[in-house]
Amino acid sequence: MINLKKHKNAVWEIKINRPEKANSLSSKMLGELLTIIEKANEAKGVILTGQGKTFSAGADLSEVKSGLATSPIWEKLSKSLKELNCVTIAALNGTVAGGAFGMILACDIRICVPSSKFFYPVMKMGYLPQPSDPKRLIDLIGPGRAKLILVAGEKLDSDKAYKFGLVDEVVTVENLIIRAHELLAASLSARSDHITGIKHLMT
Repeated sequence: MINLKKHKNAVWEIKINRPEKANSLSSKMLGELLTIIEKANEAKGVILTGQGKTFSAGADLSEVKSGLATSPIWEKLSKSLKELNCVTIAALNGTVAGGAFGMILACDIRICVPSSKFFYPVMKMGYLPQPSDPKRLIDLIGPGRAKLILVAGEKLDSDKAYKFGLVDEVVTVENLIIRAHELLAASLSARSDHITGIKHLMT
């Protein structure tokens, strides 16, 4: 359910592949993702995407009552993504909801298709967001707009997400992965310490 494609130029494409369940993430899938991300310092670049029309609906509802929604693995996953020594691109093929927000906020660059929607219904669901998510969200879009998402439960379409600064570009479905590879091109020949040095200057 988590597919990994390693390109000859050492770019890793990681795909959430459970479209029949809106790419919702089970504990097993989260474990697979974490294992891949923890090894991704071997990569020159990472593209995180999904299969079908949804990037991810967040936690698998069948496991929410057993504690998946509040599992520390979400935070561990986003921290591992954030600390990678290569450039990371969230290539969002569709809607992002709930816990999946943490992964995209931890990526360096976010691009999406026009049909994408973004919502993080922690207020409605009765859960706290992942610990690092509010700060990262505020850094991207400011405190007022972050409150629209986390407090008011506002759902953003791709246009509003772009205007807010939540995503960096809106591209066609056909060009999504192509554009992600283009955005990695400048960093592929760079030293990993040079990449992390630039990334740290911006955090």
